[in-house]
Amino acid sequence: MTRLDKKIAIVTGAGRGIGRGIAEKLAAEGATVVVTDVNEDSAREVAGALGGDSVGLRVDVTSRESVRAMVDEVTGTLGRVDVLVNNAGWDKVQPFLASDEADWDRVIAINLYGTLHCCKAVLPTMVEQGYGKVVNIASDAGRVGSSGEAVYSAAKGGIIAFTKTLAREMARNQINVNCVCPGPADTPLLAEIGAENPNLTKALERAIPFRRLARPDDLAGAVAFLASDEAGYITGQTLSVSGGLTMS
Repeated sequence: MTRLDKKIAIVTGAGRGIGRGIAEKLAAEGATVVVTDVNEDSAREVAGALGGDSVGLRVDVTSRESVRAMVDEVTGTLGRVDVLVNNAGWDKVQPFLASDEADWDRVIAINLYGTLHCCKAVLPTMVEQGYGKVVNIASDAGRVGSSGEAVYSAAKGGIIAFTKTLAREMARNQINVNCVCPGPADTPLLAEIGAENPNLTKALERAIPFRRLARPDDLAGAVAFLASDEAGYITGQTLSVSGGLTMS
């Protein structure tokens, strides 16, 4: 028996990168994965690759209506939600004084509000069940700061604080809420961010004690553990997965 047999798991932003890696790991552990992404084709492609009863749905996490419709469809079709992984995220790297307010709004809407929307929609089902695992994907930028990512760091720091408070509120319902903070990871998003700075990846690799960027499977293993009953007495925690770049 694998750790997540018969569990229903929603993973946001799972059409590529870290989210896809998480979806693949949860499926390998026995979960039926609801792959959600703003790109419907990507979501369906990943779900098809996972096989089983996994499904791919288009969801815009910045829209409460879109999230609510997705959760209604999942509970109506699959009957429950055992695991929620709030992974969807976006960033644009630039000095704060050069940044544009429209980009602030997008960063906060996707990273912070997306997590709030999904938790608000899913948690009533988990409360009714008396069981659930929420894993929020924040960032070490939210723990220690990151030059060129001021608003992103603020949004991710908000997720860390939200996770701790939600863990306190949900504990009486036997719902675990934890946070995983990636360091720099080898993902399409990082490639987009570093397109104008070809030396970025090499500089990051030199700074990381393990001398490499994180891979999606590095994050996926941590998420799978926190989503499992092996982590049943762990809640309100923030786990850095950064190859030693940040230590606490």
